[in-house]
Amino acid sequence: MKLFDPNARKPKRKMSTYRKSLFVATFEGFPAVIIFQLLGGPFLTGYLIYLGASSTEIGFILAITTVVNIVQIAMAVVMQKFRNRKRMLIIFGSTHRILWACVGLIPFVLPQEYWVITYMILYTAAHLGNAAGGIVWTSLISDAVPGPIRGRYFGLRNTILGGVSSLALFIGGQILDTYPGEQGFTYIFMIVSVCVVFNVIAYFMYPNPPFEPSTASNPVGMIQKPLMDRAFLRAIIFLAAFLFVQGLTVPLFSYVMLKLMNISYGTVSYITVVHTLVMMASYYVWGNLNARFSAQTLLLWSLPIIALACLLWGAIAFIPAVVVLFAVHIVLGIGLGGFNQMVFAFTIGDTPKSERPMYIATYSAITGFAAFLGPVAGGKIYALIADQPMWVQVYGVSTVVGAILLILGLWVGRYVLRTQIRSGV
Repeated sequence: MKLFDPNARKPKRKMSTYRKSLFVATFEGFPAVIIFQLLGGPFLTGYLIYLGASSTEIGFILAITTVVNIVQIAMAVVMQKFRNRKRMLIIFGSTHRILWACVGLIPFVLPQEYWVITYMILYTAAHLGNAAGGIVWTSLISDAVPGPIRGRYFGLRNTILGGVSSLALFIGGQILDTYPGEQGFTYIFMIVSVCVVFNVIAYFMYPNPPFEPSTASNPVGMIQKPLMDRAFLRAIIFLAAFLFVQGLTVPLFSYVMLKLMNISYGTVSYITVVHTLVMMASYYVWGNLNARFSAQTLLLWSLPIIALACLLWGAIAFIPAVVVLFAVHIVLGIGLGGFNQMVFAFTIGDTPKSERPMYIATYSAITGFAAFLGPVAGGKIYALIADQPMWVQVYGVSTVVGAILLILGLWVGRYVLRTQIRSGV
């Protein structure tokens, strides 16, 4: 009898809970980013133009995703009673994906005069579900991913998903260039429908770690905790102001390119692919920098970069427009990559675990309302200047906004966040 058989198979090591969480969060991101890229960004603007939306209506619709974040405050309270975060993620996440995909049916089932208003209704309902599910996902994933590796993991995850996003943008642009109008959007929504199915399946694979409830005895006490945190409140009020000014023009970049400059879907998709690739690479860099510097410090670094992206629009006056647009979106990708990742790290890493849902909800509600007002006001501004010279419409607004953002980022931001910077590095 052999006591040791070198050819015998070794038993497979069971995947740890943490590794499973990392794998599932990454896998679920694949269909999610395809949905967001094909239904959002330049394709969202293009679809709304196809439906007959005006610049004011487009600005309002682009702003809906932020104002609905107010529901997260109520959701943070609900989570204290219904603590099965996985079940809530399945319900609200699936609602968002399914309802948003249903906007593709609008031209086939309704008269044209109802297209835009129906889109607004479905889009709003879908993103209410996304806002509710978003706070659940953030709370769940912050417990599922160990704190010491969050920065690098999300940097790597976002880098991988950025590659998928770029591919989706490229394919979407090619489809709409080859099959313009109704046929092209039909193919887009067919791809999205398949991704919705895979995304919903992925939700069922998520872990369900125990939920640590708030130490507050009632909802009022929960809401008061982040509001009484002066440093946190001061930071998010500043960020809300920055996002309002940014929202005047950045969400409308695609509108300017497609509607005012008459750039093709293919070219816009190439520009957006480059933007996404740069953002993808910057996620990895920002994630590694987060191992050395605090989230607040890196957040402050990202603000002037976003401002520079807006200022670069002014270069269209003496440099070919397409060259400038690529440069704008490259710089914007670097800035938004840092801003998005560091805001996420700030809200889940620098806040008390038991109070984290309400901190996240408070941040989302305040900044979301400001980010809602920005595109609405921006859309109105573009409507009011429709009779002005074309240079004012194409790059005048963006250049002025860039100058204001630069002042906010370099001067006001450094003053507001100076306490966090001194203690965080």
